[in-house]
Parts: sequence; structure tokens; C-alpha cells
Amino acid sequence: MLKKVLVVDDSQAEIRLLQSVLQQGGYHSVAISDPTKIEETIDEERPNVILLDVVMPRRNGFQACRDLKSQEPYSQIPVILVTSKTAPSDRYWGEQQGANGYVAKPFTPDELISAVKRFA
Repeated sequence: MLKKVLVVDDSQAEIRLLQSVLQQGGYHSVAISDPTKIEETIDEERPNVILLDVVMPRRNGFQACRDLKSQEPYSQIPVILVTSKTAPSDRYWGEQQGANGYVAKPFTPDELISAVKRFA
């Protein structure tokens, strides 16, 4: 059975790119562009891993990660931040919010698949 990855990004172009790479890597993905719908989507889809953009309207990825990691049953799902925010302070802040991994944009397909494999 294919492992399922939830992709959360407000950019449709990024979603298409991420889904294409995941498919080539042998993963099934579900994508949403509204970060306020993450918990609802997790309840419906039961993903093994979450790829989460940081810069999004209404709820940024740091907030979403912190929310997920602070409540059962979501806290056990690995969260990988996939973001253009690449300063050491951004990585540190992501870790402080509970992120399990960090992939900087732009990324190579190998970088993304390697990060997902660590948790899926």
C-alpha cells in the first residue's frame, strides 16, 4: 500500500510540483491550499506524513505545526516544513514548533523524497 502524504501549500504551482515529485517517488498525495482545513483533512485522509509550507495566509506553517503537535491524535504525524524561509533562525523556530524535518525551497526531487522516506 502506498504511503499517503498531505501537502499543504497556498500555491497551486508548488502543490503540482510537490505532488509530481511524490508520485515519482512512489507516494500517494492529497493536497490542500487552505491551512485552516488541515485537521479536517487529516481526519478524512489519515496521512502518514505532512508537507507544510510556512508562508501562507490565515494560518502560517509555524502556527499550524505548533497546533498539530499540541493535540492528539495529530501530534504523532511527522511534519516536514517545505519553505523558502531558510535562515538558521527559521529552521530553529520550526524545530521549536515541533517540526520533524525541514526542506528548503528550491529543493531537488532527491532532497524531498529523502526527507519523506525518513518518516513514511
